[in-house]
Amino acid sequence: MVPFAVAGIVGWAVAGLVLLVFFHDWLEDNGHTDWLWTCLAGFLLGFVGLAIMLRHDRTRRRRRGS
Repeated sequence: MVPFAVAGIVGWAVAGLVLLVFFHDWLEDNGHTDWLWTCLAGFLLGFVGLAIMLRHDRTRRRRRGS
């Protein structure tokens, strides 16, 4: 599951950077700057998910080993 969490983090980061670099003026003009905050939240929450997946995988390996 860790690769999925990492892919999600990368996806949110790329989406946020694309919006920031190429569409920032359009977002401001149309009142959609909250999309940037959504990307930031997805990026940061991805690290929470990554930590949970790492803990889950560690626990699963320990259970299988005993």
